Amino acid sequence: MDDKHIIINVGRQLGAGGRTIAKGLAETFGCKFYDKELLNLAAKESGFSEKFFEQNDEHKGFFKSLFHLHASHVGDNNFYGNGISQESLFKFQSDAIRKAAHEGSCVFVGRCADYILRDMPNVVNLFITAREDFRAEQVCKRHGFDRETALKHIRAQESERASYYNYYTGKKWGHASSYDLCVDASLLGIEKTQELIACFIRERFKGLNT
Repeated sequence: MDDKHIIINVGRQLGAGGRTIAKGLAETFGCKFYDKELLNLAAKESGFSEKFFEQNDEHKGFFKSLFHLHASHVGDNNFYGNGISQESLFKFQSDAIRKAAHEGSCVFVGRCADYILRDMPNVVNLFITAREDFRAEQVCKRHGFDRETALKHIRAQESERASYYNYYTGKKWGHASSYDLCVDASLLGIEKTQELIACFIRERFKGLNT
């Protein structure tokens, strides 16, 4: 790994604008951007179909759904006889994250990348939060939900994310001690929050031509 590579890991509450901010940071610092793109990388690492990873993205109990998938989703692998476990599937994704990080500067969204890359140099771990009303409004716009449905969707999805993160990292999802910087995007708005984080990253990596 080049000593000047930087790795930005972004955890996020649903509807807080984390993906938008992460993508903007990738453009600002000339990094490759990985959100759902990681699923394609994990599929290549494992030989399983990308569809399989999409259906089980950031779910702790995703191994259970294997037995309900059509055979085409698991490729040509001898699935029932190859000893695959939930931990093996997490390892495929972890390997894909490490490989991408070693190839150049990256921004990763979620998927325990902060934990997976904890021993690498030049890493900054962020968490984007926002007030509930702000997040509900964003989810309503994105999915056409009413407020009540949006809040139910947020709580269900965040419960899955938290369980997945806590299980694999031994840390607490969204807890300040798990990150270098936690920011409430509803205070300044998404664009200004991105600018604030960019200033933090420049200071954090001063001397690395960021």
